[in-house]
Amino acid sequence: MADGNCRLHPPATFFPSDGVGVDRARKICRDCPVATACLEYALDARIDHGVWGGCSERERRRISKRRREDALIAGASVSVDVPA
Repeated sequence: MADGNCRLHPPATFFPSDGVGVDRARKICRDCPVATACLEYALDARIDHGVWGGCSERERRRISKRRREDALIAGASVSVDVPA
């Protein structure tokens, strides 16, 4: 993420130990030109720690869970015609 706003801040900023630190990292990510790509990277790589693409660990877990549920629903709604 060479073009990310994060390049201007120490890495520790994005691995906070409290909610105040998460909010600080989110503010940096808010206007970042690569926030979406960053978030997708973290979701694809299943990164458990830190703020990525403006989302905390908890938020990324929720997004991943929602996507898995949506995929299951989409898969269950596909009907297959079986010739008789």
